[in-house]
Amino acid sequence: MGLTAALNIAQSAVASASAQASVLSQNIANVSTSGYALQTANVETTFNGSSTVASVTNAANSALQSNLLSAQADSSAAAALSSGLSTIQNSLGLSSTAATSTTASTATDQSPSTMLSNLTDALQTYASAPDTTANGTAVVTAAKAMVQSLNTGAAAVQTVREQADSQMSSSVSTINSLLAQFQTVNSQIVSGTASGANISAAQDTANSILSQLSNQIGITTSTTSNGGTTISTDSGVTLFNDTARTVAFTPTSTYSASTTGNQVTVDGIPITGSTSTMAVQSGALAGLSQLRDTAAPKYQNQLDQIASSLITTFADTPSSSSLPSLAGLFTNGGSETLPTSATGLASSISVNASVDPSQGGNVDLLRDGNSSGGNATYGTTAYTSNTGGDAAYSGLLDSYTTALSTSQTFDSSSGGIANGTLANYASSSVSSLESDYKTASNAATYQSSVVTTATTALSNATGVNLDDQMSQMLVIEQAYQASAQLLTTVNSMYSSLITAVQSGA
Repeated sequence: MGLTAALNIAQSAVASASAQASVLSQNIANVSTSGYALQTANVETTFNGSSTVASVTNAANSALQSNLLSAQADSSAAAALSSGLSTIQNSLGLSSTAATSTTASTATDQSPSTMLSNLTDALQTYASAPDTTANGTAVVTAAKAMVQSLNTGAAAVQTVREQADSQMSSSVSTINSLLAQFQTVNSQIVSGTASGANISAAQDTANSILSQLSNQIGITTSTTSNGGTTISTDSGVTLFNDTARTVAFTPTSTYSASTTGNQVTVDGIPITGSTSTMAVQSGALAGLSQLRDTAAPKYQNQLDQIASSLITTFADTPSSSSLPSLAGLFTNGGSETLPTSATGLASSISVNASVDPSQGGNVDLLRDGNSSGGNATYGTTAYTSNTGGDAAYSGLLDSYTTALSTSQTFDSSSGGIANGTLANYASSSVSSLESDYKTASNAATYQSSVVTTATTALSNATGVNLDDQMSQMLVIEQAYQASAQLLTTVNSMYSSLITAVQSGA
């Protein structure tokens, strides 16, 4: 081997070792950086024995990366649903709370089921002593607590729906921003792949964006022939293919029981809502959509069913079949007439002012009938049950307790029982809410652990092992020193050769 060839080999070895040391140093510096993938300097040896770092690639495991994206999307969906249902539960005091560190947890159950039980007890006490005004007042007080429970529950449902709608709007904005960022970095990866540039940093950025995106919406990815990436929803709608698709949503600021929220679309294709044929299945967007459009309205329906039954059960029934029944103890927002639809009744139900002493009413009307307090169209006589004015009269009160213990038919799609007493239905409603929350909460806890496991698995496969990198650095340093020594030796031989040639001259 000639001195020139030896010199070239030594110089390339020094340059190669330096480049490898630079990559190792970057790995070591990012050993604790979340999402950083191990970079590897790929060394090639030429035909004349020289070496060079031909490329730098970062570790990748598409299967583990896909598992992590899926786990994050499932976790975000479950967390969104669990949080909303928890808000509804808490509004009714269905969870125990500790006021201070020195106070034991106390139950604060204000659910319709509990309030109905209290109302039934008060009604039975009044029926046993109908001449005691205090007993009648206790019924009105229990009825007002019943109304408060329904009003509060309905308000919580609509608040949760409004918040979910607002969060969906924020999620859509985040998705569009991330897709725009991904378009930029994807272009860098494509052009870098074509030119042979180091694209490791760009790939790390792309993976970080995909991770953030999966928290908002369930996604799947695939690699294109030019090194780029396409992104689709977990339902198959394209989000990105060379360019970002437009994700659109028009928020609804105020909700009532009859309000239907708008759908999220991708280039006009609905990806949320019951009518969507390609609805997303995971990500915060899916969880929020399910909360707003299915889970919360389900409980609203149950509350409305209870309110409707109360108004009907306590209605003033006329002695003549030609006359309509009128509102009794409970009314639809103060209306004398009975509602024709249950929708929204939990929000509008109230105690009839005519029987409420605090509103100037007469509690005896609850015992005697004609709770409407006089009707200009139909008169009062037909709605008075206690025609003799007997203070010990309990017939009407007994009929109420009988009606409460009689099986009724409820909306079978509401989530509560289809047939049973009102108490049975109210109890099934609470059970339904608690069951839905427990399922969502357990799913959120489980999916969170899955994310942790998937993150660890991906980190173990693609992350930086400090001991390994330090060991490699030691080897590279030794190789560098050997190459530098060879370079010094060759230079020395060149000097001796030049000196000998000059002496011979």
